[in-house]
Amino acid sequence: MSAPKLRLGTTAWFEMVGALMVDAATRSGLSPKLNLSFVELYTDGVELENGLVQGICFDIIAGQPSFRVGVRPGERGDVTVEITTAAAQRLNSLRSIDPLYADAINQVLRTGEMRVNGDPSRLGGWLQELHDSIVEHTL
Repeated sequence: MSAPKLRLGTTAWFEMVGALMVDAATRSGLSPKLNLSFVELYTDGVELENGLVQGICFDIIAGQPSFRVGVRPGERGDVTVEITTAAAQRLNSLRSIDPLYADAINQVLRTGEMRVNGDPSRLGGWLQELHDSIVEHTL
């Protein structure tokens, strides 16, 4: 049976992404000394409740992962990804083994549709491994 599909950018979709991130980070055996924040912000995203905009804030505090759906405008983390909705849709429709995936990443970085500040590798390899699971759950 295939995974349920959620529309990219919805609250339910961000909750699914956050839950997958927490699960993967927990299974990776995080150091209890690790403190790190990851923010992904949709630059053209819609406003959510409480003044937040589309995105996700993922924190690891003392080795314990957690997330919040929605990002404060201008919020930054140790790793911050700013991306357009169209670029997110394009990337989340391609599996990591698809040769078009690497090309799409290079294109959205080159055009500025996605900007990455900080070093995502600080989160560990589990973050990269999540991509295909997210694709499986994305409409």
